[in-house]
Amino acid sequence: MKNTVRDSCFIASIFVLLSVGNACSDEPAPPLPTAEEPPAVELQEAYHDKIRENPYPKADNKIYLNPCPLIVPQQMKTGKLLQFALSTRQDFAESHTTLSEAVEWCMYNPHKILENGVWYWRFRNIDASGSAGEWSDAYQFEITDDIPRFVTPPFTTFYNNLPHNHPRLKCYFDNELPEARQRASSHPEYNAMLGRARTALRKEYTTMGDLHVWDISSTLCNEMMYLHDAWLLTLDEQYLTKAHEIITQLLAYPVSDQLLFSDNFLATNVGRCYLKGYDLLMGRLNQQEKAAIEDVMIRIMRKYYKVHCGSKENHIFDNHFWQQNMRVFFQIALMLYDKTEYKDEIRLMMEFYYELWTARAPASGFNRDGAWQNGISYYGTNIQTLHYMPMLLSYICKVDFMKHPWYQNAGKALAYTWQPESKNIGFGDGNEKLESPGRVQIGFADFLARETGDPYAGWLAAQSSKALHDDILMRLYRIVRDKTTYNTTLPENAPKFTWHQDIGEVMMHSDLGNTKKNLALGFRSSIFGSGSHTVSNQNAFQLIYKGADVYRSTGYYLNFEDAHNLMSYRHSRAHNTILVNGIGQPFTTKGYGNINCAMGGQHITYCSGDASHAYASLTDDPMWIKSLEKAGIEQTPENGFGITPLTKYYRHIAMLHPDIVVIYDELEASEAVQWNWLLHSPTQFIIDNNNRKLTTTNNNKAFSAVTHLYCDDNMHLTQTDLFVVPPKPVYDPQYPNQWHMTANVEGCDKTRILAIIQVIPDNAPTQEISRNGNVFHCGSWSIRAEMDASNPPELYISSTETPTVLSYGSGHLILGGEEYYRKYTRSYVLYDEQNGKYETTEMINYVPGSTRTLP
Repeated sequence: MKNTVRDSCFIASIFVLLSVGNACSDEPAPPLPTAEEPPAVELQEAYHDKIRENPYPKADNKIYLNPCPLIVPQQMKTGKLLQFALSTRQDFAESHTTLSEAVEWCMYNPHKILENGVWYWRFRNIDASGSAGEWSDAYQFEITDDIPRFVTPPFTTFYNNLPHNHPRLKCYFDNELPEARQRASSHPEYNAMLGRARTALRKEYTTMGDLHVWDISSTLCNEMMYLHDAWLLTLDEQYLTKAHEIITQLLAYPVSDQLLFSDNFLATNVGRCYLKGYDLLMGRLNQQEKAAIEDVMIRIMRKYYKVHCGSKENHIFDNHFWQQNMRVFFQIALMLYDKTEYKDEIRLMMEFYYELWTARAPASGFNRDGAWQNGISYYGTNIQTLHYMPMLLSYICKVDFMKHPWYQNAGKALAYTWQPESKNIGFGDGNEKLESPGRVQIGFADFLARETGDPYAGWLAAQSSKALHDDILMRLYRIVRDKTTYNTTLPENAPKFTWHQDIGEVMMHSDLGNTKKNLALGFRSSIFGSGSHTVSNQNAFQLIYKGADVYRSTGYYLNFEDAHNLMSYRHSRAHNTILVNGIGQPFTTKGYGNINCAMGGQHITYCSGDASHAYASLTDDPMWIKSLEKAGIEQTPENGFGITPLTKYYRHIAMLHPDIVVIYDELEASEAVQWNWLLHSPTQFIIDNNNRKLTTTNNNKAFSAVTHLYCDDNMHLTQTDLFVVPPKPVYDPQYPNQWHMTANVEGCDKTRILAIIQVIPDNAPTQEISRNGNVFHCGSWSIRAEMDASNPPELYISSTETPTVLSYGSGHLILGGEEYYRKYTRSYVLYDEQNGKYETTEMINYVPGSTRTLP
């Protein structure tokens, strides 16, 4: 809740109110109201199943969109077909119930807004003879006003509007291309676009043998795209002739099933090449050539539709499928849907993929944040699909698919995760690689700015114009829509943080608009757990200054499943979190966390994470079990794997603007353990064990970081620049060693650890830190942290320069000279400047909206 407090009662020093009294009056104060206990919430099992085990949605599930899909686990489909019933009545009275057509897949999309209230649904199996089984149990869920609305038209609307002419892959440009061709040559990217197509023109493909075994993904697919787009823009026949040459060479070597299906990317890469040739050359291909291409495409569809139907709607996020394959299957269906021989067969497949996109896209279906739950680096590999699918669907359906909340939030999420001319503060495989946003990400920001009007996306794209002009994937889009303009100014009231609530990340900035002065921190604690391209890093953070790493996860993403990846990159030991007895978090969605709270104002940004459930199991994902076995790694405590006695791991992070970060950890276990508090740096730590002080220096960017650690239990600091498993068998200067600091706290079942981090430009002095019991003074900041683990936890931060207060605890407060009575015990309270005036925000632990439910 928020209250506006009168500034006339301002007092310079703010404190926890321990007795009844009024700071602005001599009149006796009324009795203090009693704070309530927060509602009891059971957080067990609050994660997403990798493969759905129970129907969705049920009463304790979160509803992400109105309307929501109805999803049945694949193992509960025992017949050939499923039929769904959705009703506002528990007795499923016919007049209040929608009965679906019987379908082969395990999902149903209502395709209409659901009115507020309780809804009921059930399903039944139908066998091959058409005989219907008994209805399942009835499940219920509630629709409320706060659920975002996004509705797609039924498949029949899409199907009836499909184009019949060729080329049709980019039919959404049909109305714009004639005018665009008149002015295209003046566009700054025109020559670059045609230059790539001319490179393909100069190649002699007829001497290359079987192109299916050539570098089909990174070279041939791209060259077919260059030729396709160049012809659309210029209508120059030479591009058709070269595309025909490539298709002729491909058809000269019929591709076997053994090769075509040896890898799922190979099948869709082959499909990408044939698609563009088939689409462009419909008027040139003879019947034999058309039939041969159609044969390859229908083989791909028949093979994978059987695999996907029932599976993909129940998988939390199959990377390759959503990255590329789903788009290609949809495009093949777009090519073949009106070809007489395949019409009925393809219609069914196309309907499945259309319904699947509606139910589970654009980002798992359970993510409205605009951020990418599978990591910032692999965001880039999905952008071609994230761009293409809404363009196509919006054009054909006459409904704006960019209105989905994920797209509406994507520009801001991208800008806060990856500032211009800076490393990112995101997570996941490959996050460490680039020194600034890649051209694909910037191209997507430009696309988002044009299509949604988002100013954060427009600002990011404008700050990175060179990267934008280097982007290949959306170059034709920018040339065709050259006249589109958008806001390129960062909003004046841009907050200093953003909370990606659905995926469990918080991004903080001291000065978002100025990379050269910005201190930025990313924090992750996610109910998505550790998936395929996400790693075991619950309650971990990344910290950068001036666009460069201060403290960052370590290791190098060279191979998805080699020993370095498993032991020194994916494992928790490579991240700024903790180990328990040297044991980290498992590689599974069951190793999950949650962001309890995030709030901020002009002077303090704060968040809290809960990783209490992240150390409670072994890796049970068959994919990672196989990878560990292949690498010869056993899940033993010696290797950092095991079930730990940890019962509580709360991490509180506060950025005190502009240059201080406070970390306060509550750690508890059911027995005495060794706590291993981790910090990683690209440069060596200077360690002062007597004062528990760490110093690192970045000479290139001219700054230093100084961290003081406090703990009432015995703590010893060590460091190494060695990996448990190095990235290469022999040292390679391309992959230099990195520094890993461990603060060990020995032999206690619970402890508290406080870190105060100062990041300062060269030659600037750090603030001296003085301690008096549980109170730590650092410059103008006073930090009270309860360090005795036998007492209730407390964190209270105030300033002598502003009336700002952050309080995590139970006591009543004086804020801005007025008494503030907490509504809840153990709540989070922030009193800080918001848009020019001081306001109070109180929160209790955020309950994650898991899609998982127990029977």
